[in-house]
Amino acid sequence: MTTPAVQAPRGPVTRKDVARYAGVSTAVVSYVVNGGPKKVAPVTEAKVKDAIRVLGYRPNAAARALKLGSSETLGLVVPDISNPFFALFSHAVEDAAADLGYALVLSNSDGNLAKERRNIRNLAARQVDGVLLASVLFEPDLEVLETAEIPSVLLNQERDAPGFNSIGVDLAAGARIAVQHLISHGHTNIGLAMGTNVSDSTDGREVGWREALQEAGLPEGPIVYSSFTRPGGYVAGQRLLASINRPTAIFATSDMQGIGLLRAIHEAGLSVPGDIAVASFDGSIEAEYSWPPLTTVEQPVADMAEAAVAALVAARRGEKPRHRIFATKLHVRQSCGCP
Repeated sequence: MTTPAVQAPRGPVTRKDVARYAGVSTAVVSYVVNGGPKKVAPVTEAKVKDAIRVLGYRPNAAARALKLGSSETLGLVVPDISNPFFALFSHAVEDAAADLGYALVLSNSDGNLAKERRNIRNLAARQVDGVLLASVLFEPDLEVLETAEIPSVLLNQERDAPGFNSIGVDLAAGARIAVQHLISHGHTNIGLAMGTNVSDSTDGREVGWREALQEAGLPEGPIVYSSFTRPGGYVAGQRLLASINRPTAIFATSDMQGIGLLRAIHEAGLSVPGDIAVASFDGSIEAEYSWPPLTTVEQPVADMAEAAVAALVAARRGEKPRHRIFATKLHVRQSCGCP
């Protein structure tokens, strides 16, 4: 295809420059760049795209956002993107957002409340269209978003937070399933590697562990509280193994703790599941490739991500907030004693 010999502009390339180069109106350039609202003949569209390529035109995102009343961007705040579960979840959110025409800005709070609040302020300053937040608190302070009229969705919420859109799983039910499975292998002394949180509220996974033992008429095994990380699981494993009432099975409240737990058990010269059986929570890919592979309570990440993004879009339309709970399922592998 030949193009007119038009000298490229020296300053930033504008829509007018593209229109002049392609020999069309600026409105036609807009239709091509935005995919509508009017259709453009294939030949004309090709001329515009060729002009964009030759001139190196980049649409002004700020101007577009001002015109549309939307930045077409969502913000996501998670505690730790290096955690395979949150990496998987973030990827699923990005895909769900892209399907609806939104880009995603991701930030980490590192489980720190001050950093979480700073990330939220930064997202609000960038006028994102909505924020998805895996907060360290059950009811976080979102006044800065409310003032800016930016909708939000709380993630990892097992209980309804009045006034907020929220997404979560039934943590207690998932933990009960895992502990009941360990009991089915004949274990009567089941310990708990329980992750800690800033809010110090009782986690549903601890509730489910207790309920499963009570329903089976069994005493509670030893508990160790540590972070939802590999080092946290490692420390918990060392302390549980050193316990006078050493358990024969352990439920870890995250896959990362489960990985650390496996290391502590192996270093002690014990086998999994021969000496100690292990089950964990999350359903991350790392659980599948540990040794032995971890039996884990799997969260429906893709469904949760789609629901979270859809809730933000619904909130922008003025729909009332709602709380959605998703069911978990037990993914059985070898760490519990199953072949």
